[in-house]
Amino acid sequence: MRKKKNPVLEQLAVNAYAAGGKSIAKMEGKVVFVEGAVPGDVVDVRLSKNMKDWAEGKAIRFHAYSPERVTPFCEHFGICGGCKWQMLPYEKQLQYKQEEVEQQMKRIGKLNLPALMPIAGSAETTQYRNKLEFTFSSKKYFTEAEIATMEMPEEGPRGLPSIPALGFHVPGSFDKVIDIRQCHLQAEPSNAIRNQLREYALSQGYSFYDIRNHNGLLRNLMIRLCTTGDLMVNLVLGEEDKNAINGLMEFLRTSFPQISSLFYTVNRKFNDSLHDQSPVLYHGKAFAIEELGGKRFKVGPKSFFQTNTKQAEVLYSITKEFALLTGNEVVYDLYCGTGSIGIFVSDKAKKVIGVELIEEAIEDAKENVALNNIANAHFFAGDVAAVCHEEFFIEHGKPDVIITDPPRAGMHEKLVNQILAMRAPVVVYVSCNPATQARDLQLLGEAYEVTAIRPVDMFPHTHHIENVVQLKLKGNP
Repeated sequence: MRKKKNPVLEQLAVNAYAAGGKSIAKMEGKVVFVEGAVPGDVVDVRLSKNMKDWAEGKAIRFHAYSPERVTPFCEHFGICGGCKWQMLPYEKQLQYKQEEVEQQMKRIGKLNLPALMPIAGSAETTQYRNKLEFTFSSKKYFTEAEIATMEMPEEGPRGLPSIPALGFHVPGSFDKVIDIRQCHLQAEPSNAIRNQLREYALSQGYSFYDIRNHNGLLRNLMIRLCTTGDLMVNLVLGEEDKNAINGLMEFLRTSFPQISSLFYTVNRKFNDSLHDQSPVLYHGKAFAIEELGGKRFKVGPKSFFQTNTKQAEVLYSITKEFALLTGNEVVYDLYCGTGSIGIFVSDKAKKVIGVELIEEAIEDAKENVALNNIANAHFFAGDVAAVCHEEFFIEHGKPDVIITDPPRAGMHEKLVNQILAMRAPVVVYVSCNPATQARDLQLLGEAYEVTAIRPVDMFPHTHHIENVVQLKLKGNP
């Protein structure tokens, strides 16, 4: 007899939180990882995976709600994948994030660890992002409630209508977009720009991008709003229609005179990445200025910069504290990106050496050094293992402190070995993925001991968590 596909488990009591935004229930000894529920809920779960000792699935019906739940503030909650934890009080979100870091450090790192310092929560839990990217689509996503109100033809095709949308992708769907009218992640005029641009484009009959057929004029919209007040907009188009582009640009320029940098980019590729594209400046400055910790940073339309500026100051302040700087140290900033951490700590260091594989990021870092009149920070493009050799140390000095802030995948084993070979007295490891960080800490454990840990919440209402770890060389006085 064949097993029933995607079976439903009924009335499971959710009793704990698991990593990645899921919660845990148990049934006859089997652990079930549940999406869309919180500890205290009693739910029916439709399984997507069903193994011998564990299963995972999504809550499809609630028999009882946890007393810890609060009412989500966004009308798109439950459909949009951006803020999945709105139903939890912020204090509970912080508690679960702290617990996740502790579990990852113990389960994967398997090291002797000091007690975790309290998680640094975000003072602002809405409108905290300085950058958002939206997608135009020829195919709007319809909710079940919207579908229930539609009048379907009695005869002929009964498919859903294709209505243009501007918003965020539905999680797990590459071609359906939620039409977002109000997003709480970015301050105004973000919503006004998006909504008025949508209405203008529809009134002019401009086509929205069809990702399946790879055609259509309007493709993506990037809005960056800095704490300085600088406002950058980059409209990404799938076709080069000069008349339409001029019309769209003039509409944005005249409707929103506060835009300080107005770009458009024609992207005919199959993917949305702009790293190999050339944004065209239509109006205003070629960059925005952002401030962080008293330092100023040039940010271009393709630049990476921390998306929560005010909480980045908290993250970098903890990093600076863990570095134990006295003004006499040579600091190596690995995975330095555009140099924001290195520049932030430069006033307490003798010298900062930043290394990053992406050459464009290093060019940005050099511009930011010049912008802030910093003489003791130097940035180099290349692989760390290739750059940091004995001759380089003779010229620039061996590191007293290493700061590393790798991508989610963590550090390559070659870099771990390079850090072990450098034998800096202090290493500060900043991570956006405690699981890969814990794996790397175990590898560093042959020469270093973990002496301080502090999680930082950069993204309220999501399960994402940053973590800062201080390591000291064993046997170093």
